[in-house]
Amino acid sequence: MMRGEEARQRRKEGQLGSEKQLQSRGESPGHPSTQDVPWTSQKRYPFETETSLEETALTIFLQALLPFVLAGVGMTVAGMFLDFVKANTGVIDNPQEQQKMIFGNLALVQVQATVVGLLAALVALVLEFISGQKVELSHIGVLCASSVVTAFVAAFFLGVTMIGVILTARKLGINPDNIATPIAAMLGDVIALSILALISSIFYKYIEKYYIFLGICLFFFALIPMWIIIVNQSPSIFQVLKTGWYPIIISMFISSLGGLIFSKAVSEKDFKGMAFFTPVVNGVGGNLVSIQVSRISTYLYSWSTLGVLPYNMKSYWPNPCTTFCSSEINSVSARVLLLLVVPGQLIFLFIIHLKEGDEIGLNPLFVVMYLIGSFTQVLILLYLADFMVRLIWRWSQDPDSYCIPYLTGLGDLLGVSFLTICFLLNSFLFKKNLENSNMADTGPP
Repeated sequence: MMRGEEARQRRKEGQLGSEKQLQSRGESPGHPSTQDVPWTSQKRYPFETETSLEETALTIFLQALLPFVLAGVGMTVAGMFLDFVKANTGVIDNPQEQQKMIFGNLALVQVQATVVGLLAALVALVLEFISGQKVELSHIGVLCASSVVTAFVAAFFLGVTMIGVILTARKLGINPDNIATPIAAMLGDVIALSILALISSIFYKYIEKYYIFLGICLFFFALIPMWIIIVNQSPSIFQVLKTGWYPIIISMFISSLGGLIFSKAVSEKDFKGMAFFTPVVNGVGGNLVSIQVSRISTYLYSWSTLGVLPYNMKSYWPNPCTTFCSSEINSVSARVLLLLVVPGQLIFLFIIHLKEGDEIGLNPLFVVMYLIGSFTQVLILLYLADFMVRLIWRWSQDPDSYCIPYLTGLGDLLGVSFLTICFLLNSFLFKKNLENSNMADTGPP
């Protein structure tokens, strides 16, 4: 949810900044306020020139590497914890417009977080029921209240943080597409899990007083009309509020399928330690594909008109060779992001091994399978990103708002699925090797 909103926020500020640049030169934009209509032709970054859009592989690598590694470290911490319990571009000279945009986006996120937080809790309860576990009224209250409060607090914290990160990146001349998403994921995973653990542990002490949890949920939902009034101050953001629910909710259900697989697997003896790896695999895939979606979307907004693909992207189904092996800037970034997977995952595995080596028992065979699974996950996601952005752009919709939720949800499902296969194969081969060793030790009769 937050990833799509960050990119969307960057896009809206770019709209405001581009119109103000036109007005400062005495030119007429020729259309209503850019808050009301899609912005398609202006450059999105104040540091963009005709040549600066052609970022080199080294530039992309250097800008994306550190946040990517930090994101993985944050997700590694989140995995250990779990085992226990687009203001991009545009110079906004008018402080009032800047305030309106910031508060509008924050209010939008609070509405989405409150509703999706409750829906996530309800989906978890349904999955618990399907799995045959007993669902008690007191547990429903704790889960719903914890989920709503966690979503609300985490969304506010990340929203404020991302505003600072993106504005700082703009001032430093760094492409926000390369850094905002990994930093958000790093903070999001750790903060959300930490808040959830803290809140749920406090609420659990009052588990029998279910009316407290009902009151908490009603309080946060009573705030929604106030958030909607704030959002309504910006027509473009209000439009997102009306139309942006579908991809977020579908993404949540896709992720829930991965959660169902995870909940089934993690309770088995052969899957011991899976909770350490799941946030890392899912987070890395989601981070990298979100970066690529934002980059392709930036390219399209800079060089084309919404609904019309540029000549070099006319193909409805992109050729995989074009996606990964051409000299186009989007292909270069795809290769760079793909090359980050193996070294990045090795760093994260090393951190997990240092902290929990004796408990999880890493072996070379598992590491190889883990790296293959993670690489395959990102490879699939990057190709789908190229396809989906073209499709959504042809439908005259914002790719960030639609593609990022879908692809990150699919990344969760693919990540858990590949990780489950790795644990199954590792367990099977280990038992097979153990049987062969016993037979060898026994020898012929």
